[in-house]
Amino acid sequence: MVTPPSISSLAEAAERARARGTPPVHLWTPDFTGDIDMRIARDGSWFYQGTPIGRPEMVALFASILRREGDRHFLVTPVEKVGIKVEDAPFLAVDVEASGEGREQELTFTTNLGERTTAGPDHPIRVEIDPKSDEPAPYVTVRDGLEARIDRKSFYRLVEWGEERDGWFGLWSGGAFFPITASEDMA
Repeated sequence: MVTPPSISSLAEAAERARARGTPPVHLWTPDFTGDIDMRIARDGSWFYQGTPIGRPEMVALFASILRREGDRHFLVTPVEKVGIKVEDAPFLAVDVEASGEGREQELTFTTNLGERTTAGPDHPIRVEIDPKSDEPAPYVTVRDGLEARIDRKSFYRLVEWGEERDGWFGLWSGGAFFPITASEDMA
């Protein structure tokens, strides 16, 4: 049985990687070393052993080495790969700005960790229906398959900027159209 690394060793590795620039997490292929008791709650809060991680810098460091593989999330360094639990999406999109109109529109999202991403072919917007509440659950891809759940106020703003196209109500951004719902369901 492999002993998972301590949170301090992960933090040190993340700090070293970040000091060198954006970590090339997609290039690192360490062996899986186990799961750790780290969780990202649905509201974007990070916890370690049930305790909130209160330092935003620490959360940002961990987020910089976060990778998604299928339905699982991992913290990855050049020598370690540990599994963590993500309740919904690892990030929360807390703001959105629009520039341009129609096909020229660009929607730029800001996450709870201050990352900014503009929706487009490589950063799609998608909407699921939450089975518990029957409410829309909108997401935008931030980077490398990692998504941010779009908060309610931002989603309402997106709906204001949407338009109908080929039987769908949706949004333009980065030259791509993202369908949200069938036009007939917008009644």
